[in-house]
Amino acid sequence: MHATIPTLPQGVHYLMHSGFSRPPIPQLLGQISGRILATTIAGAIKLGFGFLVLGGLDDAQSRKAAAFFENNFVMRDPSGIRYYQGKFLIRTKQPDDDMNVYICFCPDPDDLYLDTPFGKHLNPLAIIKTEALDQAEADAIENDPERIDLVICFRDIPSILGLVQRPDVDAVQLLLENLVQITGNFGHLFKFGAIGKNVQSAIAHP
Repeated sequence: MHATIPTLPQGVHYLMHSGFSRPPIPQLLGQISGRILATTIAGAIKLGFGFLVLGGLDDAQSRKAAAFFENNFVMRDPSGIRYYQGKFLIRTKQPDDDMNVYICFCPDPDDLYLDTPFGKHLNPLAIIKTEALDQAEADAIENDPERIDLVICFRDIPSILGLVQRPDVDAVQLLLENLVQITGNFGHLFKFGAIGKNVQSAIAHP
């Protein structure tokens, strides 16, 4: 546990609990493999973000989707517009678990908008890239600051599944119980947490 981190931002915990609690994970507690868990989490998170920025035909929903994207991923400075491109790795300490999820926000800015007969619209498939990696792939990028900004490493698969079984667990408790370690650029930890809180708010107030 990294001593300089007093708390795991609640938004991070929400994002992870949200992904882990999607079907079929709760029904498979105790028998799910790490690779299946990683694949399910990656898919659930990608679909969740895609849904939040899907404008559809309703003007109000399109404005809400655009506002969510603007507030979370667009950065404006004197040099122009940039997009948040944080890269994360969620995994466990146990090599035999084979539980590794790669997350990258806005991986290719050129793909973020689609040209349509009605103008440019957000591409919901380009907001986030998620992928289940095998152990060798995760090992190869874990300590590469060019490819990963932050690593969230759980003790083992039961520690991750505990987020499903303990939906109200305090995030600080995860750290105090030594169930998770965090390494990398900690600025991205709080950005990830802020995005998670905004996802939580968007889902709670559709």
